[in-house]
Amino acid sequence: MGDRRTSDSISTIDGDASLRYVSRPGWGCICCTRPHPAEHAWRRGAVRHHPGRFAQRFRYALTMNHGLESLGPEPLARRLGVLALWLLVVNGMIGAGIFGVPAEVERLAGGFSPWVFALCGLLIAPVMLSFAWLSSAFRGTGGPMVYAAAAFGPFVGFQIGWAFYIARLTAFAANLNLLVTTIGFLWAEPMGPAVRAGLLLVGCGLLVWINVLGAKTAVRSLGVLTVLKLAPLIALAFVGLAGLDREVFASVAAPPGVADLGAATLLVIYAYVGFESGLVPAGESKRPERDMPRALVAALIGVTAVYVLVQLATQRLLPALESSERPIVEVGEVLLGPVGAIIVVLAIIASVGGNLLGSMFSSPRVTYRMALDGQMPAWMGRVHPRHETPWTSVVLFGAAAFALAVTGSFVWLAALSVLTRLLIYLTCIASMPRVRRAAGDAPGLLRLPGGPVIPVLGALVCVALLTRVSVDSVVATTVMLAAGSVLYAAAMVARRVARRG
Repeated sequence: MGDRRTSDSISTIDGDASLRYVSRPGWGCICCTRPHPAEHAWRRGAVRHHPGRFAQRFRYALTMNHGLESLGPEPLARRLGVLALWLLVVNGMIGAGIFGVPAEVERLAGGFSPWVFALCGLLIAPVMLSFAWLSSAFRGTGGPMVYAAAAFGPFVGFQIGWAFYIARLTAFAANLNLLVTTIGFLWAEPMGPAVRAGLLLVGCGLLVWINVLGAKTAVRSLGVLTVLKLAPLIALAFVGLAGLDREVFASVAAPPGVADLGAATLLVIYAYVGFESGLVPAGESKRPERDMPRALVAALIGVTAVYVLVQLATQRLLPALESSERPIVEVGEVLLGPVGAIIVVLAIIASVGGNLLGSMFSSPRVTYRMALDGQMPAWMGRVHPRHETPWTSVVLFGAAAFALAVTGSFVWLAALSVLTRLLIYLTCIASMPRVRRAAGDAPGLLRLPGGPVIPVLGALVCVALLTRVSVDSVVATTVMLAAGSVLYAAAMVARRVARRG
């Protein structure tokens, strides 16, 4: 039945839910009801003057890694280990981009292109390390939305969750179409609209079914897809780099001009985003405070290594790489003929499939979290009695994604993806000082060297990327956040009406 922890209610902040102290080794026991420092602040009167304003914020702050769970034990079982979290992070980062980006990067950076991938890994590192620190401070489901809510209150947390959900939904619909298009390369005849719609329905339905069956089933499937994705890429890298002299590394050391290097960096760095999806299911992790930071760091190192090695190998095997339209497929054809090309196409299918499966796993947990917090209808928080999955939110996400994919409506929402991610990153990094003050010197909290240096560097990277955001992205994101504000207001009104009734 998963990991269940005994808890005992010790306080009620806003009258509708109790905070629970949980027995954790070394942090006291049930009979020891020593309050958390934030609870001390509430009792001293630091929050008492504005209970309505601060109540829900402290409900989040007190779910941090101090022996405190969320409002009552979450019904989802803690079954995910560090490998499962690593799979979620890696599949959030690696989609179809690596199969097409090498040629464009080569056009911009020439022989320096492999090191553009390494440079982008260094640039995204402070952002990911900031999230690693935050993930060590929280144990409940929600990821970025919980981090933001703990620091800035429930409205900001809701907006971050809403933005995350819409961005992932849009990306899911786009990738689902890409998956069907890639399958079309193996189709004997042109794919008609009816066949395409049928494949979209089958693919989306299969992903929903796998995720409803349980976390273990989903993670095992994700592991298989990850092997099918990475094995051809790693094999390609080793074959392509066999017998490579050190002189080759020296020959790629000359960087291009500033303009071309900037354009190449902007192109490549988005191959590193998506890691935040792996942080959402913290409520199902056995030891999130330890395993999530490890999964993030291991994923960053592994993904960077794969990107650099694949670019080096592709550069060596395709002399005319900059003019290639499908570089990795062409490399497969160079090595093994038509069979090699088919293997790479299957790897692309596995890569996109892994990205979709990971997104289907994480994204529904956002509406599930919102339902638990009274920000969405309660039925979105229902958990399957046998499989212990948020099945209603999974089905909702699948149905919405299929509708967007089959109608092509996701195209109108694609502009908000980049800005949405950057806003999520900046908000979460900005939450760190307040979370730090609430956390104090908690056991198990990740220690970042340099104090505020790493978060500041991460924020600067995000701000630099914001300067390149298009006007269309700003407009689309503004409309999306306005819609989120309306939804939040409606949820709060409905909550007040329900309480009075």
